[in-house]
Amino acid sequence: MSHLLEPPPGQQVFSQVRDPVATDFDANGHVNNVVYLSWAQDIAIAHWTACQADEDLAQWAWICLRHEVDYRRPLLPGEAAHIRTWVATEADGPKFDRFVRIDGPDGAMCAQVATTWCLIDQARKRPRRVPADMVLRFL
Repeated sequence: MSHLLEPPPGQQVFSQVRDPVATDFDANGHVNNVVYLSWAQDIAIAHWTACQADEDLAQWAWICLRHEVDYRRPLLPGEAAHIRTWVATEADGPKFDRFVRIDGPDGAMCAQVATTWCLIDQARKRPRRVPADMVLRFL
C-alpha cells in the first residue's frame, strides 16, 4: 500500500480506542509492530461479533490469508491508539478484504493494515463463498 487508507463515504466504520500497556512497548520506546497487528486482528473480531447474528457466529469462522502492514509513525507512551476498521464493498468468493487504520491522538496514521480473510464453514472446515447478506451487514 502506498496511500493512506480511508473508508469510502457512507461506509460503516467500527472503532475502538486502546491505551497501550507497558508490555506493548519495545526496546525503541514505542508500540511494537506485532502489537499493531494484534490490535488489527482484535478489532476485526470485535466488528464481526458486533455485526453478525449468533447463528452466523456459530456457523462461520474466518482465517487470515494475508496481512499487509504499513508503519508511519511510532505510538509513544501516554498516547492512545484510535483504531478504525471497515470492509470491502464486495467479496471475492470466500475472500473478503478488511482495512484497519491505527492513528495517534493527533490523528496522524501510525499503522494501517489491509487483510484478506477467508470465510470458513465451521462444520465442514472448508472455505465457502461469502453470502451477499453477510456483506451488507458490514456496509
